[in-house]
Amino acid sequence: MSIAVDRFGLTLMVNHACNLRCTYCYTGEKFSFPMTREIGMAAIDRAFRSLAPGGQLDLSFFGGEPLLESARILDWMAYARSRAAESNRDVRFNLTTNGTATHDEAWKVIMTDDLDLAVSFDGNPGIHNRHRRDAQGHGTASTVEATLRRLIRSGKSVRVNAVVRPDTLGEIPRGLVFLHELGIRQVDLSLDLWTVWTAQDGVRLEQLVQEAGALWRQWLPEFSLNWFDVKAGDLAHLPMTEETTRCGFGAGEIAVAPSGRLYPCERLIGEDRPNNPLRLDGHVLQGRDFLDYGPPPFQGCAACAKCALSSACDTACRCSNFIRTGDVNRPDGLLCILNRATARTTSKVLANTTPFTPRSSVSNERSCYAN
Repeated sequence: MSIAVDRFGLTLMVNHACNLRCTYCYTGEKFSFPMTREIGMAAIDRAFRSLAPGGQLDLSFFGGEPLLESARILDWMAYARSRAAESNRDVRFNLTTNGTATHDEAWKVIMTDDLDLAVSFDGNPGIHNRHRRDAQGHGTASTVEATLRRLIRSGKSVRVNAVVRPDTLGEIPRGLVFLHELGIRQVDLSLDLWTVWTAQDGVRLEQLVQEAGALWRQWLPEFSLNWFDVKAGDLAHLPMTEETTRCGFGAGEIAVAPSGRLYPCERLIGEDRPNNPLRLDGHVLQGRDFLDYGPPPFQGCAACAKCALSSACDTACRCSNFIRTGDVNRPDGLLCILNRATARTTSKVLANTTPFTPRSSVSNERSCYAN
């Protein structure tokens, strides 16, 4: 019999629909297929039954653009709070939005006190409008910037999620300055794992890490930049469990498609095709809890086992590995480059002396590199 966990991550993909047509979107064709109230309630019930008394449910809403389903999200949030109260458990909500939906119900979701909010904005208006356009092909930077300014004025804590691609590498530092001057104090930089990265792009990525790290150091302690925050925890050997890093890949974390089909990570749902190779068995309406969904142990690759950075590396994310190499246990050179560069830069900031240099360099990148 499986043992209930202290923390569980549930992601509801509330609809495939979106009002934008971002060039690098990985979730597939945009079509209206909203999750029914029944599917969402069943998923929440199973997630709570997977939690031990006193445990916490991290409930996230994903799309498409999730705020197109604001009314239903408010309903699910109210239901989850009531289930938490009656079962001696906690719940916390998470949502990432493109920042263009600001009607009354959407704003009510956004301003919820127990919601951790992220808004997608790619650094500065020029970069943003290059890739984040609406269905008519118009840039959306001015709309999203207005949303961010409104959130800042209201006192709502907000993270900005900025996608990093080969064509934007040189402009990201300027984008970070723009966001900082805007009043943003939490930024997540997210590599576009679905595009082609060349060896020269890898060199430019290392340069970006150095420049971003210098800004992070300048703005500490009131500024959070995910690449360095996470690496600082790794290098300091702070406890970073799968629950806290949200890389459970089916163990302590489940994503539910609008159809009710189950996935180990929301990034793998796409158009929810029946032949999706990483779709989990079963359906959300079949079963009592999610405790029997667990991935095989992470094996890692031979090159990683020999790397001096292995104890301070986050390439155990099975989802990222699968996207890059088709193998959940094998990272590629892009992830290795990012980890090496962030370790060196973070170490330099923490020690305020010389950059961290691994005893043996990550010279195996080419053997496990995937374009």
